[in-house]
Amino acid sequence: MTVKINVLDCTLRDGGYYNSWNFPFVLTNKYLEAMSSAGVDMVELGLRSLINNGFKGANAYTTDSYLQTLTIPSRLKVAVMINATEIVGDLLLEDVLHKLFPNDAAESPVDVVRIACHVHEFVKALPACNWLKQRGYIVGFNVMQVADRTQEEVEALSFEASKYPIDTLYFADSMGSMDPAQTTKIIGWLRKHWQGEMGIHTHDNMGLALSNTLQAVKDGVTWLDATVTGMGRGPGNARTEELVIEVAEMRNQAINMVPLMSIIRCYFQPLKNQCGWGSNPYYYLSGKYGIHPTYIQEMLGDSRYNEEDILAALNHLKIEGGKKFSFNALDASRHFYQGDAKGQWSPESLMADREVLILGAGAGVAEHKVSIESYINNKKPLVIALNTQSAVSQHLIDLRIACHPVRLLADCEAHAALPQPLITPASMLPVDVLQSLKGKELLDFGLTVQANTFRFAATNAVLPNSLVISYALAMATSGKASRVLLAGFDGYGADDPRSLEMQQVLALYKQASALDVVSITPTNYSVKTLSIYAMQGE
Repeated sequence: MTVKINVLDCTLRDGGYYNSWNFPFVLTNKYLEAMSSAGVDMVELGLRSLINNGFKGANAYTTDSYLQTLTIPSRLKVAVMINATEIVGDLLLEDVLHKLFPNDAAESPVDVVRIACHVHEFVKALPACNWLKQRGYIVGFNVMQVADRTQEEVEALSFEASKYPIDTLYFADSMGSMDPAQTTKIIGWLRKHWQGEMGIHTHDNMGLALSNTLQAVKDGVTWLDATVTGMGRGPGNARTEELVIEVAEMRNQAINMVPLMSIIRCYFQPLKNQCGWGSNPYYYLSGKYGIHPTYIQEMLGDSRYNEEDILAALNHLKIEGGKKFSFNALDASRHFYQGDAKGQWSPESLMADREVLILGAGAGVAEHKVSIESYINNKKPLVIALNTQSAVSQHLIDLRIACHPVRLLADCEAHAALPQPLITPASMLPVDVLQSLKGKELLDFGLTVQANTFRFAATNAVLPNSLVISYALAMATSGKASRVLLAGFDGYGADDPRSLEMQQVLALYKQASALDVVSITPTNYSVKTLSIYAMQGE
């Protein structure tokens, strides 16, 4: 029996987040031929949008004039997607739609219009269906983040959809958190009131995109999204090259995979190697915890986040909530402290008029360990190690200092095993972080983050960011140390954003403090440098 299924490839729309929708013209025509040969029914060739901020390629707008330059095989229907945010804003819905679709379907290369909606936009966007249907378009609605909604909420959505002549009602596994059983459950909820065709758009955080899609077919879903090599934000989507094989078997259909595999080898696989979409353990955890995958994509693309930072951030977002991506929420893992600084411990009691040696995580500490330890034994500076750095013998380290909440969560077991008291803004930390440090001697020095600012008080400070080196420098200043020595601040490559951030910290600190700061091991930073090997006799 032939199964009525529509395979919709949305590579040039969903994949455009990696290349600003700037797909080569020659590649696009080869892609269209490959889709036709592989048994794909529809191709979503991009977005329709009125937003023009920065350069974006043709597939960000997918105008009729652009589509008319392409060689589109006759068996393929052409789709475009609009974001509901553009039609439910301050302008009249009809006015926006008229600008987006100046031609009726009979005069346009576009057959299908899909509208991507968040749940809160859905009801306001639904009247667009009537406008588009009157002009001859096939209309689909893609509802995002449905997997996070209750049965009552999903059934309410299906009731609202039933009032309109929608051709297909899609739901998207936006967080990549669904499994086949949950897929079945959500389809059942949507069927409470919606009896029309349904579609599914799956994400591959947990490696279940194809399994969830095939389960949806068993449950009566007939519109199936996929992208070539899974190309899409973060973990990507169900892979077209796999889905078409499964659907061809259901249809008892012969397909030709050669053109598709050729463009994968020549274009999509090299681009995937460069951009890195596709699932990994971080995306798996984001799916498991219901965290928006864009958090992972942003951290993987930012060299300031190492493996430990990403895992700690995931633990933080798991507790605090990360279903909706926000740059502010991501930045909070580096700029957590806002409002008035709180603190109960004054560092002056330990370090007034003393030399403070701050040990960083760079290789310079281990490389010059013998001479550094000799200097500590002879000159008796107050030795403070950042976070859990331990290249120097433990008995020579007086204190440790840490302030990054998610880093503290990651390091809690290590801190519990280390013998030194920990300087940290204890009275400002989240409960889960404090609980993880239970039993540890904490010296509560408060902080608040304010851009481009250093200010120092007896038990707290204002910092330009929540980097632990900023915190340590401020603490030494509040403690009225005689000078600050740095070891293990080797620096990063010139194009590494951490280098610029550290240079800015040092420049701001120099403007705000009279303390002399000296690196005693090699450094790439613009800071006074002396050799530890010449300091023994000082």
